[in-house]
Order: sequence, then structure tokens, then C-alpha cells
Amino acid sequence: MMVAHVTENGRLPHDVRCVHCGILYTVYVDPVDLAEWTFGGGFIQDLMPYLSAGERELLISGCCGSCFDQIFSLDTDEE
Repeated sequence: MMVAHVTENGRLPHDVRCVHCGILYTVYVDPVDLAEWTFGGGFIQDLMPYLSAGERELLISGCCGSCFDQIFSLDTDEE
């Protein structure tokens, strides 16, 4: 039997694997907020303001912060 760890604020672990590097991340979210966002009930930043911008991006695009920074970094060596 598997038991999920519930935090004191009712958030449950939600695993997301980065589509670029393959690292598995665990984001703690309120399951009601996640369901509401998944089914189009509002903007993620409004429903889950307790998540960092990087955690929200991971849920939205499946891209972790490190990969996002690497993909969208400005290459200052190019002229």
C-alpha cells in the first residue's frame, strides 16, 4: 500500500519529469487547485500562487528551471 505524504497545508506531492533533462521533480500542490487548473478553471498563477515561477513553468511546459534557463538564455558572445 502506497501512502502519500500530506503537508500541513493539505498539499500533496505531484511528480513531474523534465522533458529535456529527464530529472524527476516533486512539486507539492493542493489537489483541488491542480484539478481546477488542469480543467481550465483559471490561471495557474492565480490558483497556485504558493508555487514558485519555476514550479509553475514545470507544470505548464514540463521544462525545469535549469533547462528553461539554458534554452532561453541570451548568448552574449554573438554579435
